[in-house]
Amino acid sequence: MAATTGRKRKSAVARRGLMFVLSSPSGAGKTTLSRKLLKADKQVDLSISVTTRPRRPGEVNGRHYHFIDAKRFQTMVKSKKLLEWAEVFGHSYGTPRDPVEKALAGGHDVLFDIDWQGTQQLREQAPEDLVSVFVLPPSVPELERRLKTRAQDGPDVIRARMAKAGGEMSHWAEYDYVVINHDVDQAFSEVRAILAAERLKRERQTGLSTFVRSLQADL
Repeated sequence: MAATTGRKRKSAVARRGLMFVLSSPSGAGKTTLSRKLLKADKQVDLSISVTTRPRRPGEVNGRHYHFIDAKRFQTMVKSKKLLEWAEVFGHSYGTPRDPVEKALAGGHDVLFDIDWQGTQQLREQAPEDLVSVFVLPPSVPELERRLKTRAQDGPDVIRARMAKAGGEMSHWAEYDYVVINHDVDQAFSEVRAILAAERLKRERQTGLSTFVRSLQADL
């Protein structure tokens, strides 16, 4: 009888979602890895930031970013509606709080493509929910080549991004994991392995105690 009861009981264990951060210097590959993860894993939702910067060609409001003016951004900061925010190259970026908290409570993971400043703020706000990965380029020449190849920025912006890269990379030790992006497919496999392991951590499986007690009751 106990075996029959066990087979009928739902075996799935409830899980709280996690905040999965990918950071890197511009051009090291975090955006490519983010896109691949979102395509491959339907349990991951993208955190869509608000920003004061102008839209780039091909960007869609509400899908890539929520594009807002500086006044509205400051209102969100003052009313604590942002989990984190930072200024990057003269423009403000931030993460709306409500959609993230709703996703985590529903067992969905939320992917963040943010810098070290934003990651520090998330760690201060919710350290138990955060998993952070820093993506490094294999070399400085390769980083510069990738920035030029993607053809999103002019020479002055590329020089500024290269100048800033050293400072960004100095924060690598503040992250839980580091992935060196020699090859995007290998780096993606490593990122997925990190996510899979973090999902299985005992403290994130909120229904585990109830499940174990049900197993014991059947013995």
